[in-house]
Amino acid sequence: MPIKNDSTAVDIIPEHHVSDEEAKLFNIQPHLISLMWAEPFYSHIIRQTTKISTDTIPTAGVMVDDGAIKLWYNPKFLAGLSTAKLKGLLKHECMHIVFEHTTTRRHEPFTTWNWAADLAINSLIPEGELPDGGLLPGRLFKELTSEDIENMDSKRIEQYNKLSKFIETLPKKKNSEWYFAKLLEDKEIAEAIESTDGLKAELGDDMDVHDMWDQISDEDREIIKEKVRQLVGDAAKECDKKGNWGSVSYDTRATIRSLVSNEIPWQSVLRQFCGLNKRQNRSSSVRRIHRKYPGIHPGMQHSYTSAIAVYVDQSGSVTDSDLELLFGELKGLSKHTSFTMFNFDTEVDESTEREWHNSRSPKLERTRWGGTNFNAPMEHANKNKHRFDGYLILTDGEASDPGSSKLKRGWVIIPNRKLLFTPSGRDFVVNMRGINTD
Repeated sequence: MPIKNDSTAVDIIPEHHVSDEEAKLFNIQPHLISLMWAEPFYSHIIRQTTKISTDTIPTAGVMVDDGAIKLWYNPKFLAGLSTAKLKGLLKHECMHIVFEHTTTRRHEPFTTWNWAADLAINSLIPEGELPDGGLLPGRLFKELTSEDIENMDSKRIEQYNKLSKFIETLPKKKNSEWYFAKLLEDKEIAEAIESTDGLKAELGDDMDVHDMWDQISDEDREIIKEKVRQLVGDAAKECDKKGNWGSVSYDTRATIRSLVSNEIPWQSVLRQFCGLNKRQNRSSSVRRIHRKYPGIHPGMQHSYTSAIAVYVDQSGSVTDSDLELLFGELKGLSKHTSFTMFNFDTEVDESTEREWHNSRSPKLERTRWGGTNFNAPMEHANKNKHRFDGYLILTDGEASDPGSSKLKRGWVIIPNRKLLFTPSGRDFVVNMRGINTD
């Protein structure tokens, strides 16, 4: 039957038997290095944990202890996983940290909450990276073997099958609170999950090191929660800065940003985009001493500027107030960044080209009333890549995916709208929304 870790990681079925000697030789470091190259967001989180190899738990889990976040793992268990599924396990543990499952107060009934947390997190991880026994919305439990059935009474078998079919009906990508409420709706389901004489042995809920969380004082809990928020905020900023989140989906990125929204306002993301596209300009200056030939040749001085094209979607949902919101932020950036504005709908209106430099604001004007085609600004920007270091598209996001761009691209989405597709991993997405501090 599945072996579960500390009730906050995945239900695991080791892929092959591992000897004690193999377990002694297991080294987690190569897997952490691989994660660093492929998954920068998850790697940033996992690098800040204290890794503890132990045989006191059967699998792995994260917890808070002595004011630090610790990743406990059984080397014999990890050695039995494929590289892909070990990566999936590390992602799973990272998400427990990100969504503050390690630092929030204990939810009751506790086992049901742990199931809800697992269902939410496993929805965000590719199914091929999840062990066969993991709780996953839309997927049945593993089929019981004849040996399993011999060791279970009829009530356990009935509960197992009922739970399996129920989990299969659940949609993916809901939050933990949603799954928690759903699991509690059906009294029989809730009782089966919590039953001490029912499915705990089969579903592995007999090892729960998270009982220690309630031993944290309220003061320490708030300090640790702040550390976690800072950690997640730093990871998100780093990924935004480099334009690389690995396999973290666009929707998940938005959720993570909302969790630390006071750390990453949309204005900051916009500034990062413009800052990443700065180029170095060199010019001679008689006021500077030439390092190699003083008094013979003038010295050189350096400045940093960038040229950004801004394409304004002409659909009716992009209002003048949306333009003013964006322009208000661009005004502060125009000291070191040159912005060139264009209107577009199904094509770019080149007659609307106007430059904005050194705080000179362009006029707000509407010249198009057609549909929206994101291929138009992309093709125009790529054709003019000798002029621009990158480009922004101000839009409501309601058009099809134009594909990857040769130039660095930023999507500036007006308030209360979102892109209808997952953007390229190199793209920046700036959601012009107020900070939600609730």
